[in-house]
Amino acid sequence: MNDKKLKDALYKKAVGFETEEVTEEYQEKEGDIALIKRKVTKKTVPPDITALKMIMEEEKGVRSMTDEELEKEKQRLLLLLKKGEDDERV
Repeated sequence: MNDKKLKDALYKKAVGFETEEVTEEYQEKEGDIALIKRKVTKKTVPPDITALKMIMEEEKGVRSMTDEELEKEKQRLLLLLKKGEDDERV
């Protein structure tokens, strides 16, 4: 799973969302299975404070860095990217 999907899922959990729950009942009739009852229920999932805290801490981490710390992090990430590119060539 990629980071974008994870961040989107975390955001959805943090702000809450609505979903539908489907319940179906089947019964065997004359050798065939037939749907006899289908119930669709709308549910509201409330915002999750833990997910919201995770988002805020992640954002705060970068905002609280000094220019020097940001430059060091930039260089570290650039080295990781270069190493990944070198590994792919091998």
